[in-house]
Amino acid sequence: MTIGTGIGLLVIGAILSFAVKNAVPGVNLTVIGYICMGAGVLAVILGLISNAQATHTSHRVVRDDRNDTL
Repeated sequence: MTIGTGIGLLVIGAILSFAVKNAVPGVNLTVIGYICMGAGVLAVILGLISNAQATHTSHRVVRDDRNDTL
């Protein structure tokens, strides 16, 4: 999951929690919205952590300059 997915889940969850007033029998849209917002917050946090780890990685190039002729 990336940061964009997390933001998308946050938006969908907020719409379900606060904007939708229709009722679906057997489904509580407010709770589903809160669950989506919680998953979105988790996705954003994990995306930021993985992005921070990726920017702090160093790569080392090993060169072999031997001129061995067989």
